[in-house]
Formats: sequence, structure tokens, C-alpha cells
Amino acid sequence: MLKFNHFNFNVLDLEKSLNFYKDALNLIPVREKTASDQSFKLVYLGDQTSDFTLELTWLRDRKEPYNLGECEFHLAFVTDDFENLHKKHKEQGIICFENEKMGIYFISDPDGYWIEIVPQR
Repeated sequence: MLKFNHFNFNVLDLEKSLNFYKDALNLIPVREKTASDQSFKLVYLGDQTSDFTLELTWLRDRKEPYNLGECEFHLAFVTDDFENLHKKHKEQGIICFENEKMGIYFISDPDGYWIEIVPQR
């Protein structure tokens, strides 16, 4: 039997990303690993309700933005407070695409990763 464990995003500015995920989605660090030579750091973020985590990988020597292709991949969250979350994200200026017909929208993190917000149905 298998179950989801985590998903990874590589980030350029770890502190900026940690602040984004805390402020926008209330994700908090649940586990960290730092290389003995400080060349990388992994921070796993949790939603405080499930075992699934988002792993943020920071590489010390990486200076250029990551190539995300055409951004055809994304991480999705479901919420039972869609209207208030939408208002918050609009105020934060992080909504990058809305599909009103489908009743969903996407936000973009500091590195350009898209995150879908879906209402509980």
C-alpha cells in the first residue's frame, strides 16, 4: 500500500518562501534538514491537519531562478472558507489566474510556482 508523503519546490530565498507559505496558506515548518557543509537546507511544511508535507529545498550556491517550463504543474489545496481566503489572497496581490466558471483560482509563490485553491464541495 502507498500513500502520499510530500511534494518538493526548489526555492531561491528560503525566508521569503517560508513567510509566503505561512501568510498565504498557514503552512508551518514541521521538519528541517541542513547539510553538514550548509550547502542545502530542506524545510517541510505542514497544514496541521494531514500528514502530507510540502518540501522547500534551498541550495546555497543557486543564484538564478528555476526554469518552471510553462508552469503546467501545480499544487492544490481545498478550503471550506473559499470566499475569505480569496479575499485575503486578492488583498495580498498573489492571485495569478481565476477561473470563475470552474469556481477556482491560482496563486503564485515567490518562485513562480502555481497553487490552486478549490472550494470544499
